[in-house]
Amino acid sequence: VAEGKSSAEIAGIIFLSPKTVETYRSRLMQKLGVNDIPALVKFAIRYGLTQL
Repeated sequence: VAEGKSSAEIAGIIFLSPKTVETYRSRLMQKLGVNDIPALVKFAIRYGLTQL
């Protein structure tokens, strides 16, 4: 996500359907209380879950 990959690209890498990736992303964002992808990336960086 932080690298700008689409759901289809992510799905191909981790062998899931693009719809599954979108569902996981949506549910994760809902649980974390973030409203968009940039906020999700910011959250991940802030808590050391990813690096740019």
